[in-house]
Amino acid sequence: MAVTDFFAGEIATELLKMLITITRKACFCRNSAEQLRISINQLLPIINEIKYSGVELNVTRQTQLDQLSRDLQHGYDLAVKVLNSRRWNMYKNLQLSRKMEKLEKKISRFMQGLLPAHVLADVHHVRVEQTERFDRLEGSTRRLEQQLGSLQIGSIGGGERWSLKKMDVDDIHEDSLMKVGMELGKTKVKDMILDRDDLVVVGINGIGGSGKTTLAREIRRDDDVRSFFSNNILFLTVSQSPNVDELRQKIWQFLSDVKFNGCSEIGYNYLSTVTPPALVVLDDVWALPVLQQLIFKVPGCKTLVVSRIKFPSSVLNSSYELELLREEDAVSLFCHTAFGKTSIPPGADENLIKQVVEKCKGLPLALKVIGASLREQSEKSWIGAKNRLSLGQPICDSHETELLNRMKLSIDCLSPKVRSCFLDLGSFPEDKKIPLDVLINIWTELRDIDEEEVFIILGELSTKNLLTLVKNSKAGDMYRSCYEISVSQHDVLRDLAIHMSSLESVNHRERLVMARREDGVPKEWDRNADQPFLARIVSVRTGEMREKDWFKMEFPKAEVLILNFDSSDYFLPPFIENMSKLRAIVLINYGTKTAEIHNLSVLGNSTNLRSLWFEKVSIPQLPQKTTSPLPNLRKISLLLCKINLKEKSELDLSHIFPCLTELTMDHCIEMSILPSSICRVKSLKRLSITSCESLEELPFDFGKLLLLQILRIYACPKLKKLPFGIKDLKCLKHIDISQCVNLHCLNEEIGGCLSLEEIDMRECPQIKSLPKSVSGLRSLRRVHCDGEVSWHWVEMEKELPGLCVEVAEQCFDLDWLTE
Repeated sequence: MAVTDFFAGEIATELLKMLITITRKACFCRNSAEQLRISINQLLPIINEIKYSGVELNVTRQTQLDQLSRDLQHGYDLAVKVLNSRRWNMYKNLQLSRKMEKLEKKISRFMQGLLPAHVLADVHHVRVEQTERFDRLEGSTRRLEQQLGSLQIGSIGGGERWSLKKMDVDDIHEDSLMKVGMELGKTKVKDMILDRDDLVVVGINGIGGSGKTTLAREIRRDDDVRSFFSNNILFLTVSQSPNVDELRQKIWQFLSDVKFNGCSEIGYNYLSTVTPPALVVLDDVWALPVLQQLIFKVPGCKTLVVSRIKFPSSVLNSSYELELLREEDAVSLFCHTAFGKTSIPPGADENLIKQVVEKCKGLPLALKVIGASLREQSEKSWIGAKNRLSLGQPICDSHETELLNRMKLSIDCLSPKVRSCFLDLGSFPEDKKIPLDVLINIWTELRDIDEEEVFIILGELSTKNLLTLVKNSKAGDMYRSCYEISVSQHDVLRDLAIHMSSLESVNHRERLVMARREDGVPKEWDRNADQPFLARIVSVRTGEMREKDWFKMEFPKAEVLILNFDSSDYFLPPFIENMSKLRAIVLINYGTKTAEIHNLSVLGNSTNLRSLWFEKVSIPQLPQKTTSPLPNLRKISLLLCKINLKEKSELDLSHIFPCLTELTMDHCIEMSILPSSICRVKSLKRLSITSCESLEELPFDFGKLLLLQILRIYACPKLKKLPFGIKDLKCLKHIDISQCVNLHCLNEEIGGCLSLEEIDMRECPQIKSLPKSVSGLRSLRRVHCDGEVSWHWVEMEKELPGLCVEVAEQCFDLDWLTE
């Protein structure tokens, strides 16, 4: 809209005032001025409505409105001349009168001719827009129905099983919050992406917690954007410690899928030709060299870069800097989090609320976190919060440092145990999902809490917006492995946890954490290695580590060791040998290949060790004579691991793990057998072998596991029969054989499992009938099965009172491919 359009209302107002004066003073212009005054009185509301609507017009209507603005300006100038004209100058007054008559006719023609046409055009536009909105609403409803249809819920062990397809749980959580103050940013970024062919790489930048990622996800979900790119949108989180090769491979594969329907074996010369429109969103980018490697200059592909850093124009064609929220939007977001409403509720202390909001400095994350911490609190708590926020003076010029000091209020109000658990979350890498099972292993040993209390604590932290549960907590029932549930956390909240854990000197911290990935152990640790480190949690984040890369350190009080790395070789730190109080080890490889682990024998002296979590590593064959027992080890979890087991291995697992109660092996795809010595581990209560596609059989003397309560053999396609001796498992309560597609039958012996309460046998197409012995399963309460075999179980309901048969719907879920 032209600049004159914005002033048209003011011009008309001043002109009207002058014409009233002229009507009284100049008799020659009285009639024309009166007619012009009436016309402008009718036109003024319309001009003001156009002025304040904020709607852009097409070129034709814009030109007409510009002409009207010029006519009004001419009328204004004419009125000034009439006002200054002397009464005795009759000739001049006559000329001015004729000019005013001509101006009045011109405005009347606009009112009587063009204006009705404008109205008809507006009515047409409204109808079209309403139709489009209803179409979008119908499309959104249809997508919601599809998403709800894909949310398969089936009771399992007194809980519920959730299967999410094509839904980002983070997005679901964000949809429950208001995206206030984002419409302007969303419009500007959309214009850069959709309307400017010359802008290939665009950016969104702003401080941590300002809503950059939320805005990027809004752009990704926008109907116009999805339609423009035909849903060809890839969203990647880069982070401060990225695996650049893996990210490049994902982008390459994505672009190949867009152009060649998944054929990745192509050269760049083929990909560099015109490609169907595609959008790559790179979130949380920290370094220019990393960004430069992730930008693929392919015709048709655009890249949206989200970062705290404003990268140079040599890399970004254009960038939008996300502004902090204005007072009105900040109050709205804060009230939504604190009261569940979009405005200050009646009866609340408006001044107090605005004072607290003002201290959040317009930062969305601070408003949500502090608002959640004050939810349902007393007025005294609010006043105390306001006073403490007022004292949170910045220790430097960084807004982010000031934010950490202010957000610390939300942590101080937690109970000591919940506060400790929140601070523990800072021990894990940024932008990585934390498996719930890992937290249970750590907090059970470190905080003396059981699994049920872990869920309560996570629920409280989630309610206060201090973390996000990636899957519904109902999935974690008593028969379900918790590694299917994860926790995620905003990087600013992780920074807050590290900030609060680092207030003491490095040797006296309770948590010794490497905040970012480094090539080796931090120099600060090396400089202070002459004194023992008193941390209870030690977290290391590196690349490849060899024996010479470690130096001598003492951790006399360490109970938890978290080793995160990304490489194909890793030498376990020698100082583990002297960690006499070590109770939990978490070893996770974030690299693209399975890592070879060296120096595994260092665990031999960890006699107090109670849990092991190994992920994406290769475990070598352990010689019997050099392997020391781990008498207190209770839980072992092996995910995506290569396990070197020989068919006639002499390794006695009952000797190494005499007190083992829980063994989990997931996606250990090369494991074809279990050593028979596992059956001599008399203490084993839970055995979970899932997605192990090479597993062909279980040991012959499986029935010796007399204390086994839960047996999960999920998605093992080569398994053809259950082990002999299963009738001796008198304590077995739950068995899961779902997706064992080649399992022929349930053994007749299963009738001997007198304590069995639940059977999950979904997607076992080879099982067509049931053994007669199932009629003796008097404790059986729930069966999950397919429709083909369900009628057999329904017939059993007469002989087994209380039995509930649940028929599973087919669910084709490939979400695991994104992990």
